Amino acid sequence: MLGLSTEGRRRTPGLRREEAAQLAGLSVTWYTWLEQGREMSLSPAALARLARALRLDRAARAYLFKLAGKRDPEQDRSGSGRLPDSVLASIASIDAPAYILDREWTVVSWNRKAADLFAGWLDQPGARNLLRFIFTDPAARLLICDYEQRARRVVAEFRSSCSTHLDDQSLKAFIAELRRASPLFAQFWDQRDVVEREGGERTFNHPLDGFRRYEQVTFDVAGHPDFKLTLLVAA
Repeated sequence: MLGLSTEGRRRTPGLRREEAAQLAGLSVTWYTWLEQGREMSLSPAALARLARALRLDRAARAYLFKLAGKRDPEQDRSGSGRLPDSVLASIASIDAPAYILDREWTVVSWNRKAADLFAGWLDQPGARNLLRFIFTDPAARLLICDYEQRARRVVAEFRSSCSTHLDDQSLKAFIAELRRASPLFAQFWDQRDVVEREGGERTFNHPLDGFRRYEQVTFDVAGHPDFKLTLLVAA
């Protein structure tokens, strides 16, 4: 059925090691080493062939690529170009400032409380990119407490989140644009620091409401790994 020989009688269901290796375009030796957990490296294309050969579902495929430390090429073709309308609309029901960022950290959905908090960013027309706001809009320096410390961390978080697709031409152009627009961004980017986009205290000097303190919580959007949901819970 899969283009394999049906001769002989199987003692157990499923693919034999030799058959799985054949379907994945791998040598039996490499496949055996993979099963044994030996230190080795497979290309994303080879991992994709293996996922297809083993008929992995989406969750198992994502886990395979995560274990290998590789980016799934299917993500670039179909995985996260657009979020379902139901996900985008759900942000309005959250009773805290909330927004979703795409892979270049342009906001794709946000609620009224987020727009009220981020004066100069989410209350403005046009493409609302968080990095452009932080590094090219003077309003960011007034709004964000401990501006340079936070800006440095944001760049490290961004480098970490996009590390698996730094060869993407659109992303390269975006980073080059930011480097030209902001010497501070260029300085922080060249330091090559990486940290996860984690929670923690976030403080602001709001132009109308004064000092505000929040705890930030960030989630991956299930099935769309390039999108991040951020909530700011009043502390």
